[in-house]
Amino acid sequence: MTLTFAPETDDAIPVTILDADALTDWLDAQPESTQAWVDAQGFKAGLGSAIAVPGEGGSIARAVIGIGTASTRERARFAVAAGAAKLPKGTYRITEGLPADQAEVEALGWLLSAYSFDRYRDQKHSFPGLIAPEGVDSARVEAIAAGEKLTRDLINTPASDMGPDALEQAARDLAKMFGADISVTTGEDLLAQNFPMIHTVGRASATPPRLIDMTWGNEGPALVLVGKGVCFDTGGLNLKPGASMGLMKKDMGGSATVLGLALMIMALDLPVRLRVLIPAVENSVSGNAFRPQDILTSRKGLTVEINNTDAEGRLVLADALALADEGKPDLIISMATLTGAARVAVGPDLAPFYANEDTDALTLAQAAGAQADPVWRMPFHAPYEKMIEPGIADLDNAPKGGFAGSITAALFLRRFVTETPRYMHFDIFAWQPTAAPARPKGGVGQGARAVLAALPDLLKL
Repeated sequence: MTLTFAPETDDAIPVTILDADALTDWLDAQPESTQAWVDAQGFKAGLGSAIAVPGEGGSIARAVIGIGTASTRERARFAVAAGAAKLPKGTYRITEGLPADQAEVEALGWLLSAYSFDRYRDQKHSFPGLIAPEGVDSARVEAIAAGEKLTRDLINTPASDMGPDALEQAARDLAKMFGADISVTTGEDLLAQNFPMIHTVGRASATPPRLIDMTWGNEGPALVLVGKGVCFDTGGLNLKPGASMGLMKKDMGGSATVLGLALMIMALDLPVRLRVLIPAVENSVSGNAFRPQDILTSRKGLTVEINNTDAEGRLVLADALALADEGKPDLIISMATLTGAARVAVGPDLAPFYANEDTDALTLAQAAGAQADPVWRMPFHAPYEKMIEPGIADLDNAPKGGFAGSITAALFLRRFVTETPRYMHFDIFAWQPTAAPARPKGGVGQGARAVLAALPDLLKL
């Protein structure tokens, strides 16, 4: 299954995109037969509505997709895709009513609506085809859709088929596709290469932990993407209850998102020197699992007291961030399904992010709004630094008290980025809990499209 535009054809069904407030004026300009048909169907051009207007011989003469009013659209994303789902099979061409400034994102929504995860069962999912709207960069939209598909597929795959080794293979496949270089440090070699916390978190698993390091591009500013690759999280010795463990196949959502973003960047041939770092582990339980009250020494040399083995993501990210920081790139971005506190703060639909530089935060927020990829800035609040300092070690991986959990996790990660002034961190959910237009229930990318749109300004491309 590929998420691509339909090829050009003279038989494409024309589509009108219609705001509910414009319905009366539009009908007045239509033939009486069309007016009667629309009235008989009770079509009001509400958000998520669509109607096929019959032509001669039972064919479809035109389709009309309702997108509601401006106020209703504020409460939804991908308004056109919501209505397109109601159309019969066929190939469609939008001929009127699509605002130019929304054409790209609405076309993307149409493509993403064709996504289904069918690795284990034929989902028999079909969606009407769309010819690329006029003025839309079809190659760009298809590259974004491909990156989102990769992210969703990786997250939706259970840990039985998406352990650290399979995640490595997915990265290798992506590297091969675009001629990128890739190296992987595995098992005991992590200790020899000074990645002690990645090794510690993953050593209890039957599948050895590893650090995936992919590089692409020889010119331009240096961008490093770091993604949390905890392929399954039992919580370790601080074992999660069953209800909390149910979605832990998605705990590698950060790595899936940065791989999807990397695909977009490489497919669009952006002039950057890209590096992707993924610490890939399973947080399992066995006789050699790390324990509460253990003190670990990180790659950076900072010591970390373990007060909860279920706060493992920040540990593996810390070693990867330290490596990224050593190269002093222009920008480091980490993405992780890191804390439940972030979900409590902003829910599942917003991607909270942190940024060292105010201008970077503003640039990202402005880009996100136009991409239907909402983000929300959270603060690196320096007065909370003392909350992650336990006294017996440099850092505490799970501060007591329960306050500001996402912020303290972000502050913890920032301690490992000291040579690179520009650092951004995303604490994402990576899961769509209920189906929505262009977003079926399951794994979903968050923040990647916003970052992609912002990169030209962030890196002066």
